[in-house]
Parts: sequence; structure tokens; C-alpha cells
Amino acid sequence: MSKEANHINLSSKELNELERADESSALRLIRRLIAALPIFVAIIHLLEYNYYPNYRLNTCTNIYNYFIGFLLIAYTVFYFISFISREIYDVVYHKAAFYTVLFFLLLAYDMATLKTGRLALPYFPWVDSILNAMIDDRVKLLDCVRNSMLLLFNGYFKGVVTGLICGIGAGWSKKICYWIYPVTKVLGAVPSTTYMPIVVMVAASLFQGASFIIALGVWFPVTMTAMTGVQSVRKQYYEAARTLGTGKPGILFRVAIPAAMPNIFAGLTQGMSVACLTLVVAEMMGVESGLGWYVNWQKSWAAFSKMYGAIIIICIAFILTNGLLNLIKKRVLRWQRD
Repeated sequence: MSKEANHINLSSKELNELERADESSALRLIRRLIAALPIFVAIIHLLEYNYYPNYRLNTCTNIYNYFIGFLLIAYTVFYFISFISREIYDVVYHKAAFYTVLFFLLLAYDMATLKTGRLALPYFPWVDSILNAMIDDRVKLLDCVRNSMLLLFNGYFKGVVTGLICGIGAGWSKKICYWIYPVTKVLGAVPSTTYMPIVVMVAASLFQGASFIIALGVWFPVTMTAMTGVQSVRKQYYEAARTLGTGKPGILFRVAIPAAMPNIFAGLTQGMSVACLTLVVAEMMGVESGLGWYVNWQKSWAAFSKMYGAIIIICIAFILTNGLLNLIKKRVLRWQRD
């Protein structure tokens, strides 16, 4: 009797394990299908672009085919790599919903512009015309990118250096804080672009004036976060450093500033965002080259395809710039993950 009971119990355990295996297999299959959704949507989009008739006299080229095809191939390669790499699989599965929506939005915009004309020219050019405009005017766009990055980093580094000096000094010394803090209250409450008319009149050149506007916008968040970071350092750290015989300069550079680095990098990231936003407005002061100037110039000629192309490049440039700053932040603050 006991042997039969053991046999029945063993069979039940095996049955439960089989059921759990079936459930996990079904779950893995569902996750794989979700991860493959961007591939299916991209293929549907390519079929729609090539075989759905265009609206009236709307014309298109193969440039958009190459663009979507490149994205499709790149995602498909990572999808198949995910079968042998767990890390790649986690990334692909996590990003699947985003890329599915991205391809769907491209499909919907193509239908609304090129295929049906619901969003009419010249205000809403289809993506293919935007890509062709970017290629045709690539020499001018590359020159504008170079000048914009030069202006951006010129103003950004000026604002960062000034902000760090003011912020660390104000956080370290009450006497310096006495003078700096009221200034931050006055200048921080007003967007830096407000001072554009004054800067245009007194600046030695339009480039220097635009650089000053960017630097002023960066200065405030860097100053405030650096000051807050230094003031927030625990007194026990200072006491321990004094016990070990460290002087005031050593405490400042070896204790206060390293402990305030998370706050400082938060200010640097916020300052970069402010710089990117201010750049486009600052370039409309009258500089002769730059992405903001290019957008304003093409808009005045109703060349909306070129205008949208410049806006796309602005977005990509700012994403790459912030990504570089985040890499530096992770490198400097890697001790937080240890």
C-alpha cells in the first residue's frame, strides 16, 4: 500500500513539474513573440510604403526604404543574437515595445502624408522627402553642426567653470555665500535668454554674445548644485580628516568636493539640458551659421523638409552629447556601484 502511495505521490510531483515546464515554455514563447513584434511591424511598413498607392502626385524615392531596411536589419541581428546571449535578450525584450511603437508611428505618419494627404504640404513633408533634403544639403548641415557644437561647448564650459568656482566657494565659505547666494536668487529666477537684447548691444561679437547667454544659463544650476553638495557633506567626514592631520585645502579637495560629486554631476547634466535649449534661441541672435540659425532660415523660405531635417539633427546631437556626459558621470562615480 505504501509503495502505491509513493508511486502516486511521485507521479503528482512529476506532473506538477511538467505543468510548470509547459507554463514556462509558453511564457518564453510569448516573450519571444513580443520581442519579434518590431520586425513584423517594420515589414508591414515596408510593404505599405512600396505597394500602397501614393496620394495624387506625391513622389518618393528608395532612400526611405534604405532607412527602414537598415533599422529592420539592425534589430533583426540583435534579435537572433539574443538567442545565445541572455544580456542581449533582456535588452531586446525591454526595448521591443518602444521600437514597435516607433515603427507604427512612422507607418501612421507615412499614411497621413505620402499616402492619403491628410497632413498636407508644405507643412508636413513625408519622411522620405526630409531624408532627401538632408542628403542634398549635407555640406551646409555639417557646417552648421560644427558651428553649433563649437558654440554649445564654448558657452557650456564657461558656465561650468564659473559655476563650480562660485558653487564650491559658496558651499565652503559663509563669506563667499553671503555674496553669491543673493546673485543666484536674482539671476536664477530669470531665463538667460531674457538678457539677449542687452547682450547684443554690449557683446564684442555675436558669437561671444550667444556664448555668454549659454554660459549664464549653465552657471545657475551648476552653482546651486555644487553649493548644496558641499554644504550637505557630513561633519563627521571633516572631523575624521582633521583627526588625520589634513589641512583646510586638503579637506576641501579630498573630502568636500569628492563627497559633493553626485550633486555636482546632477548640476552638470541639468546645465547641459539648459545649454541645449538655450543654444537654438541664442543662435537666432544673428549668427551666420548653426542649427538654430539654419532652422530659422529654412522656415523663412518655407523649406519645411530642410527645417525638419535640421530639427532631427539637433535632437540626435543633443542625445549624443547628453549620452557622453552620462558616460563620464558613470566613470567618475563608479565607486557608488561598488
